[in-house]
Amino acid sequence: MAHAAAGWAFLLAVLCARGQGQEDPPAIVRAIREETVRPDRGPGGRPLPLAGHWNRGDRPEGFSPAWQIESIRRGNPLLPWFTFPPVQADAAGRLPYYEAALRTFAEWKVPITLVGTQWDASLYGEDRFRNLPPDRNPNWVDETGKVRKKLSPFGPVEPWVDVGRFWTDTPLMRKLQELYPDPPRVIFLSNNEAGQLRWHEAEKSRRYLEAHGKGKDDDFKRRVTGDGWIERYRAMQRGMREGLVREAWRKNARFVGYDAFGPAHLGRWGGWPEYSLHCKGRIAPDPLMWDGGSPSYYTHDWNPSTDYRVWSPQVESMNWVFMIEEARRLNPDFWFEFSVWDGDLTEKKGKIDAYLKAGQAFTPERYRGFCQFGLWLLTPRLVREFRGYLDTRERIGARFEALVAAVRLVHEDPVLARFWRTSGLVPNGAHPHPYQSDVPAEWAARERWFLLDTNLDPPRPWKAETELPVFALARVAEEAGRKEWLVYAHSPLGDRAAVEVTVPGRGAVRMDVSVGGSFAWVTEKGTTPVGRPGPR
Repeated sequence: MAHAAAGWAFLLAVLCARGQGQEDPPAIVRAIREETVRPDRGPGGRPLPLAGHWNRGDRPEGFSPAWQIESIRRGNPLLPWFTFPPVQADAAGRLPYYEAALRTFAEWKVPITLVGTQWDASLYGEDRFRNLPPDRNPNWVDETGKVRKKLSPFGPVEPWVDVGRFWTDTPLMRKLQELYPDPPRVIFLSNNEAGQLRWHEAEKSRRYLEAHGKGKDDDFKRRVTGDGWIERYRAMQRGMREGLVREAWRKNARFVGYDAFGPAHLGRWGGWPEYSLHCKGRIAPDPLMWDGGSPSYYTHDWNPSTDYRVWSPQVESMNWVFMIEEARRLNPDFWFEFSVWDGDLTEKKGKIDAYLKAGQAFTPERYRGFCQFGLWLLTPRLVREFRGYLDTRERIGARFEALVAAVRLVHEDPVLARFWRTSGLVPNGAHPHPYQSDVPAEWAARERWFLLDTNLDPPRPWKAETELPVFALARVAEEAGRKEWLVYAHSPLGDRAAVEVTVPGRGAVRMDVSVGGSFAWVTEKGTTPVGRPGPR
């Protein structure tokens, strides 16, 4: 009878707790939690991907925390996000944007992301830092001793620690930690676009000249510039961590920067090194500066890149494959995600207008096919869509739903999940990457070309404006001593039947290729279509 009474008491307590607002978390929450904290090279294989956003939802029409909760309840693998710095409290001292959602996420024990500005920009945006005397000023001090409005990799380090605390040692941040005291992971995501002294401007810096003089070669300038940023960005993150009051937040915080990664434009034209910090032994300093990076898989509105030509994110991001390996050699826990944008703008004409003028429709399915290629090429921890803060779900929500469906499919299809965890990317050694301008010898032999040959390919040589009917890649795995392949292909400008894709080590594979992307599972028994999206 005592056991029965205890059982009834427990049941009553559970029912009362649910009556007070607690609930069983959706099944996908466990996957979100486990995949977020899973190591990149653990015994179970790589983590399955998640989806996120740059639109902070601090306007009701955007991707708000309340909307995120409902999306997760529908089974979507989102890593939740909030705006940072925190929005101001209302007249009653409440934080309505945060409170209900953070309490729900605290009950679910789900990781969160704080989507921030460029925190370092406060070093020239706030009087307390900008007006420091030149010998203590963290900004660029030119040859004449004048302080300029750009960050410097050669100035004092202490202000970087101070600016980190400036962002986290606040009453509002303490309130967020009170609402959710023990998250398993908090990603602090920086927009990371503050003005910086560039490496080729080093000799315009008094501090650089005092330390190194004139006449050093470009490799030296890129190295010391990168080394300077490593020390200062880590100092800022140390200050941010010190400003947190909850031990779980300090322990589980990770700092991720937008575009904090190596150059996708490697080799595209002769001037690319001016926009890079590569030096001997290191393609980029970012894995030592940050805990993670979110480089841009963008068809920018300001350049001719598209999703159907050689100048495309699909081709450019093939440069990242070897850079991911190097990043994890320098920083084994480096969080690699990528940000995606189709060039669409909220208030003025952008890339979508250019497609319309060319007689093309940019549908959610086309967007999905484009995003899915990046997913399977790079196997990121997360793919994060970019939209402006004024954008609305009504206007562009269908495209984000298409992206989320591509991510969710990896979780739901057992064949795709297995290939994601354990497969390797198949290089195409028949051709070099088309970007070959001034590639340093250290990386000239690295695998950079993964686009597979098809029977629809245009004649070579290809130029930046060459149109590609089909983008195809393959991943290879070994099951019981036998190789098998997963081929992914998408056709941006229209569905195509019976496309022949040449898979190195396997031969020709015939498959129908859709605008939204198609998968073929290839074994010794034949080819089977997989990854068919189900109802949502």
